[in-house]
Amino acid sequence: MTALRRDALELVERIPEDKLYYVVQILEGVTFLTEPSSLSRKEMAFSKLESLRKKVPYNLDYDEELASYREERYGNENTD
Repeated sequence: MTALRRDALELVERIPEDKLYYVVQILEGVTFLTEPSSLSRKEMAFSKLESLRKKVPYNLDYDEELASYREERYGNENTD
């Protein structure tokens, strides 16, 4: 074990139990950065976009949707 690793473990030993959650979160983030990813950045971005995609009904009335959005957003029924 290297001296640096031993120092890190000693620091972790001094941290109160209720604060270890934060240390674990930080360490998981660091290990994510150092592990090689099986997905490229483009693939990860595409999968994120795919998770945000919504299904739209086939018979969507665009005018009605726009009016509904305007009513919700601005509180006025008729914008014509």
